[in-house]
Amino acid sequence: MRVAVIGGSTIDDRTAEIARRLGCLLGERNHTVVCGGLGGVMTAVCEGAARTGAETIGLLPGEDPAAANEWVSTPIATGLGNARNALVALNGEGVIAVDGATGTLSEIGHALDFGRPVAGIEAHDPGFEGFEAVETPMEAIEYVERASPQRN
Repeated sequence: MRVAVIGGSTIDDRTAEIARRLGCLLGERNHTVVCGGLGGVMTAVCEGAARTGAETIGLLPGEDPAAANEWVSTPIATGLGNARNALVALNGEGVIAVDGATGTLSEIGHALDFGRPVAGIEAHDPGFEGFEAVETPMEAIEYVERASPQRN
C-alpha cells in the first residue's frame, strides 16, 4: 500500500533516525512511501525506504523535479507550493506524521478529511477520530495497515 509520511523539514538527529527507521520498516513491509520530496523527515524516510529497494514518491511544491531529495525515486513537480500538502495526504492509503509544524498539521487535517487513518509519532494530536498517537515506527505502521479502508 502507499503510505504518506509527513513531518518536519528541519529536524534533529534523533527525529531523523526515527524517520529513517520508519522508512526501512515500510520498505521491508513492501509499502511505497509518498511524501513532500524535500528535506528533514522527507529525506530520512526516503533514505530508509530506498535502502530496502522500496519506491519513494515525492510530490514537490515547486516546478523542478530535480529539487527532490536524492532518495526520491519518482519526483513529481506540482507547482502548487504548500497546496501540494493536500495531494500528499490524498495519495497515501494511510498517513504517518513524524514531528512537524504547521505544514504537517495541515496535512493531518487533509488526511482526516479524506478518511485516511493517521498515526503520529511526536506529532500534533488534533484529538479527532482517525488519529492515533503512537510511540514507535512499528506501532505507526501497524495502525495504518489495520485502519486503512483500502486494506479492509
